[in-house]
Amino acid sequence: MNQAEVGKLINQLKFKVQPKGFIIKDHENLHQGIRGQLLIMRKSVTALIQNERLEFSYGRAVVTREYTERLIQEAINHGDKHQPTMELADFWLKDKSLIHKLFKVLVPRFQDMNSSYTRFLHAPVLLENFYPRKGSDTRVVLELKGHPFPPLQYSNTEPNRGLISNVLLSEARKEARLKKEAHKRENLTSSSDNSTTS
Repeated sequence: MNQAEVGKLINQLKFKVQPKGFIIKDHENLHQGIRGQLLIMRKSVTALIQNERLEFSYGRAVVTREYTERLIQEAINHGDKHQPTMELADFWLKDKSLIHKLFKVLVPRFQDMNSSYTRFLHAPVLLENFYPRKGSDTRVVLELKGHPFPPLQYSNTEPNRGLISNVLLSEARKEARLKKEAHKRENLTSSSDNSTTS
C-alpha cells in the first residue's frame, strides 16, 4: 500500500494542524501528564460544543480546535449508529445532552461544509499585557461556524471613511483623477485642432 492510499484511509482535518504540541497546564490536573492534559482538553471541548464561542489562551485554543474538529468530522463521517464514534463522543463530551446536540444540530449544520468547522480570532491585547508571550498571555476567540451569536470581525477589515487620513487620501485620489481626465481632454482637443489645421 503506497503513501497516497494510506492518506485516503485517514480522515483529514480541514485546517493546518500544529506540528509541535502545546503543554496545557491546569491546577486540577497538574501532575497527571498526558492524561491530565486530555482531561483539561475534555473540559474545553465540552464547553466549546455547549457555548459555541469561547475565549481561550492561544495554546489551549489551538489544541481545543484540533480535538473539536476531529470529533465533528468523525460524527459527520460515521453518524450516531457507529459504536466507536459514540464512544468517542461519550469520552469528549462530559455533559451527555451534548451528544444529542452534536449529532442532531452540529452534524446537519456542517455536513456540506468544505472548510473548517471552527473560526479562530485573536482577541484585542489588553494595555497591561502589551507585549504578550505567544502561547500564554495571548487571548483568542474560538467559535463554531454558524452559531446564533452576532458575528465577530476584526476592526481593520473595513476601512473607516470618517478618519481624517482616509478623507485626505480619497480627496487626493479624486483630484488626481480629475487632473488626469482634464489632461486627456486637452490632449484630445489639441490633437483634433492639429488635424483640422493640417
